[in-house]
Amino acid sequence: MTGIVDAHHHVWDLSVRDQDWITGPELAPIRRDFGLDDLLPQARAAGVTATVLVQTVPVAEETPEFLALAADSDLVAAVVGWTDLTRPDVADELTRLRQLHGGQHLVGIRHPVQGEPDPDWLLRPDVARGLSAVADAGLVYDLLVQAHQLPACVKAAAAHPELTFVLDHLGKPEIAAGRLDPWRAEVRALAALPNTVCKLSGMVTEADPAAWTVDTLRPYADTVLDAFGPERVLFGSDWPVCTLAATYGQVVDTAVELVGGRDEDVFARTAERIYLSRVGGRNSRT
Repeated sequence: MTGIVDAHHHVWDLSVRDQDWITGPELAPIRRDFGLDDLLPQARAAGVTATVLVQTVPVAEETPEFLALAADSDLVAAVVGWTDLTRPDVADELTRLRQLHGGQHLVGIRHPVQGEPDPDWLLRPDVARGLSAVADAGLVYDLLVQAHQLPACVKAAAAHPELTFVLDHLGKPEIAAGRLDPWRAEVRALAALPNTVCKLSGMVTEADPAAWTVDTLRPYADTVLDAFGPERVLFGSDWPVCTLAATYGQVVDTAVELVGGRDEDVFARTAERIYLSRVGGRNSRT
């Protein structure tokens, strides 16, 4: 295996823009700047050769900044950005983003659905129109949801078979509480749709950050690996959020142990197919 693809990480500079979701004492350790210079040595030490930079806040200015970062980086290969899916001219906006400096690195769109009070937000007609525009642009859609929102994800993915949906952080099961159901059945329902994949990411912070073990995480990882199969699972570190519970190297090593080795699909090929093959505007279906 030549190298790992980290399919999910972030960066932020609080002097440029506040991250208003970083509040309270539990998140205080990550209320500081995190840049690519911080990530690069840790990623290289873990055998990571390419990454996917993912949006953090629903602010229009962030995506062009991330595209420019990718253009000037030998680590960031692709960007999952944000745009308002409900805007009438969303298709034009996706075209505009692709024309910016680094625009060829735009491979997907994400919205923090986990913060939407409407559990069926993904099913709204204006959102559905936006999802169709994402598909028409040859991009994928990342699902950032809570476990109780998975039924809507299943309906949205079924309604848009032409669009690849990427489930972030396993759909945030309640690992700290040791609760598998109903998450387990709902994630299997999503996996039954061929246009879906799942990131093996975010587990250490959904568990008890101070007391998690590999065995704590294993039932959730096993569920996803069995439901989707390794060819539809991709590794993501969720750095720097993961540092609340583990180092970058620990997250990589834990994923390797959960998968049973550095599986070529989980640690490279799925991310290459889903994300990296779209760099430059090329379209690839799941």
